[in-house]
Amino acid sequence: MQYNARRWRVIDTGLRRAAENMAINQAMLEAHKEGLIPHTLRFLQFTPSALLGYHQSAEQELDLDYCRQQGIEIQRRITGGGAIYFDEAQIGWELYIDKQTLGTQDMSSIAQLVCEAAALGMRRLGVDARFRPRNDIEVDGRKISGTGGAADGDSILYQGSLLVDFDVERMLRVLRVAAEKLSGKSIASARERVANLKDLLGEAPTMTVVKSVMTQAFAQAFGVVFDDAIDLTEIEVAKFHAALIEMDTPQWVHLIQRPRSEAPIVTSLYKCQGGLMRVAIAMDVVQRSIKQIWITGDIFVNPRRMVLDLEAALKDTPIAELRTRIERFFDEYPVEMLKLTRRDFITAIESALASSASAVPIAIG
Repeated sequence: MQYNARRWRVIDTGLRRAAENMAINQAMLEAHKEGLIPHTLRFLQFTPSALLGYHQSAEQELDLDYCRQQGIEIQRRITGGGAIYFDEAQIGWELYIDKQTLGTQDMSSIAQLVCEAAALGMRRLGVDARFRPRNDIEVDGRKISGTGGAADGDSILYQGSLLVDFDVERMLRVLRVAAEKLSGKSIASARERVANLKDLLGEAPTMTVVKSVMTQAFAQAFGVVFDDAIDLTEIEVAKFHAALIEMDTPQWVHLIQRPRSEAPIVTSLYKCQGGLMRVAIAMDVVQRSIKQIWITGDIFVNPRRMVLDLEAALKDTPIAELRTRIERFFDEYPVEMLKLTRRDFITAIESALASSASAVPIAIG
């Protein structure tokens, strides 16, 4: 079926369980690939859910006991990326389009185009939202939207979240790193790293307003007109039910199972002339790499976001390349530090890695 490339559909599938939202993802992407639906903007919301990236293991990423105690549903996305917590106080947005529409086959370029369009909508809500590579949207250095995508042939599902009113502490308790290292300081640090519309604006805009403004922004950015859809098509509903049979199962949720021992979380407390630095590292023992790193402490740097940028630069870093990447980062990043040196960062991080050496032999390059 041929659809007008300048007229897209917008649909709101409402508040749903995670399994249902994931099954709709699968159904709509399949239908789009087969040419059965037009380019579509979808809005969605979740009941409390812990969402794994497609390649992640629940045992490594989440506090499963806490999720069970709190009735938080665990699900696996069809897109990659890290584990996230979702509830009614966030809104999800998704685009189902093809690569030709955006004029590029490169996913990094696609991410930038879509994120800049989404950031335009957020700015119209009254916050200074900006795209930050690789795939985040930030306000004054604080993350307000994470995004990711998946492709099936020429069709793309690109999705993101928008924090309207967010419970940071609950998010931290869902994620395993926080469940093991939760403290008042880590909660405060997490609050410095994320932003939500309620805090930024003084009150949370209604979901209706958010959806309307975001739709207008996508329309302007891509030069299209949106037609409202009341519900999924019969074809999408049939595909949804088929996908739900597979996804609403423990087998799908635990499709990838890796023991916690392969993903230890190591920490260090390092004191130097520049202050006290705390480091927590989520490791991948099999790949001998740093999955993610968190650096907090009583230190003074300008710009303040330098630490966040260093954390981002070290994500998924092979341990053997750690020193080289830190040196390169500081060579290219203009920063003022009070009695603090790049060597202090190297020592603090290597101290955390060394704490795992008895159980996990680590060779630091």
